Amino acid sequence: MSLQSGLEAAKEGRYQEAIQKLEQFCRNCNDNNSSELLTAQMWLARSYQGAGQDEKALILCQRLMRSENSQVSSFAKQMHQQLTSSSRTTSEHSSQRKANTTHKSNRAGAGVKLAMAAGIGGNLSLASGVTITLLFGMVLALGLSVIFILGSEDPISGLGLAIAFTLIFNTAAFFLSPFLMDLSQRWLYQTRWVDISEVENLSPETASVIRRVCEQKKLKTPRLGIIDDQNPTAFTYGSLPNSARLVVSQGLFTYLDDDEIATVYAHELGHIVHWDFAVMTVASTLVQICYFIYITARRVGRRGSSKAKDAAQNVALVAYIFYLVGTYLLLYLSRTREYFADRFAAETTGNPNGLSRALVKIAYGIVEEGSRSTEPSRLIEGTRALGIYDPKAAGSTGTAYRIASEPEKIGRVFLWDMFNPWGWWMELNSTHPLTGKRVRALSNYAEQLGLPTEFDMGRVIGEGKHLNRQKLYGNFFLDVVIYSSQTIGLFAGLILGVGIAETLTALIAYPIIGWGIGTLIKAFVMYPSYNKAVETDVLTLMSDPYASPLRGRPAKIEGELIGRGDAGYQFGSDLKIQDRSGMLFLRYSSRFGPVGNFLFGMKRVKSLIGMKVESVGWFRRGIAPWMDLISLQSENGTVVNSYHRFWSFILGGGMIIVGLFLIAY
Repeated sequence: MSLQSGLEAAKEGRYQEAIQKLEQFCRNCNDNNSSELLTAQMWLARSYQGAGQDEKALILCQRLMRSENSQVSSFAKQMHQQLTSSSRTTSEHSSQRKANTTHKSNRAGAGVKLAMAAGIGGNLSLASGVTITLLFGMVLALGLSVIFILGSEDPISGLGLAIAFTLIFNTAAFFLSPFLMDLSQRWLYQTRWVDISEVENLSPETASVIRRVCEQKKLKTPRLGIIDDQNPTAFTYGSLPNSARLVVSQGLFTYLDDDEIATVYAHELGHIVHWDFAVMTVASTLVQICYFIYITARRVGRRGSSKAKDAAQNVALVAYIFYLVGTYLLLYLSRTREYFADRFAAETTGNPNGLSRALVKIAYGIVEEGSRSTEPSRLIEGTRALGIYDPKAAGSTGTAYRIASEPEKIGRVFLWDMFNPWGWWMELNSTHPLTGKRVRALSNYAEQLGLPTEFDMGRVIGEGKHLNRQKLYGNFFLDVVIYSSQTIGLFAGLILGVGIAETLTALIAYPIIGWGIGTLIKAFVMYPSYNKAVETDVLTLMSDPYASPLRGRPAKIEGELIGRGDAGYQFGSDLKIQDRSGMLFLRYSSRFGPVGNFLFGMKRVKSLIGMKVESVGWFRRGIAPWMDLISLQSENGTVVNSYHRFWSFILGGGMIIVGLFLIAY
């Protein structure tokens, strides 16, 4: 039993062995309040301390201090006090992350105006104005079209009805959406509303920042909420600055120091001061209206006269295009507002380095909590667009922080964010800027304030300048073509069919063949030979600046399967593997397709969790890194095979055969 052997190892001073066994027991324990789990966590904290991993010991003590068991909470408080007051801890913590006192001295006075570096952030007012104007225009045009479809005989009345519809609907949505969010928060996450005195007990500097900003900006103190979840996050929503809600998770206080928590709150206050949270509320509503009109018009197009059907189908097409355009406008606005909130936090606290550390530690906290849970966090996934940090980007940054002994080493994982063109491409679909770009902007503010930077972004930029540009950009432009090879093949086949096809069947066949050829071309690039897969670790893979979401890198990783990769889906077939350096998602594909995936998730995944395995697959890097699984083999001989390449070849080859059959007959 891992608990008993772990306790024995801890008592005998074999701390690394104890940590391994006790962590495994804690992950596999389903009862969060069992006495065995509490015992394991107390001895795990002692083992962390004995192994010199004081930061992990501190984090675990903070969790145990909230235990309802008085003996456990008393133990945790005493140990926490020993760790924070010990000179040994201060020395080690300083060498690894910089001591808290050093953090607070490396800051400037609050209220200094900072300039954004060229190319960073854009213009928040312009982004907001353009987004709202275009979205209102889209909704108005679509509202008019729907009214005309319904047969309005008076165009002037139709115009008035369209304007009234747009204004009334959006005004109601604007003011009601915060209350609907309150209900969903209470139902989904059991958010509890607190006054500023409770926040002050948890983070004195944070309370000071809230009071100062609200006084200076003539604002009411936001409604403050705390979610009892250890995954660190923070977000703001509402309709007006004086009725805003600012919600954080308990994990923020667990993983961050006092000054870092204050910068996170300052960031969220920046959203309130800039009104961008309200703009996002309106913009999100308008995008949803576009989608609503698309659905409505599509339904209208299924009935009625042929003329009405044609008009409704045209409106549905336009509505869907507007919905897509509106979605990307919304994403652009979301990324822009994050840059401006970061700058506000830096100006308000005079501590841009604190926010840099906070972002990295939030990523670390997400990775750590993910490694302790067999199911992904619904809180993190459910608040992805609202939160201060995109959880999908946490893997690389959190993994680097988890094992790096110096901040400079963390910067290497930012190379992909800063220089790989796929980073820019993938960021278009993200609600948040890439972490490396945010840290670079915050480092620029630190330089403006005359402060030493937390992460040596100068070294990262210098290393980036020596990357192989031909390899980066040459591969990228070719990869974009290959990435689109199925679409290109489809249209090429259609053009060829129009030119030479003699029958309707042949006209259909050529695009099918083109799509199949494109699928095979893409498959050969995505899934190269894995016979020479190199044994490596998660951090090394994540530090590769040339990594691509298309070109799979064959790799072999040894680690432990620690849970599912599908948020909120208890039959998910994807997995998480953790090795000595970090955590990575493994994507599984059954030879029997989606049905096989479901059955694998329902019947086999639970029995695999906790196993030590050797995994082989194709590593890829997007906003979130992952590996397309080829095979898993456990120590006891269990083998799991995955069939990504098989299905690509089957689909591509099958479509070519179908197309040739249609031409022949």
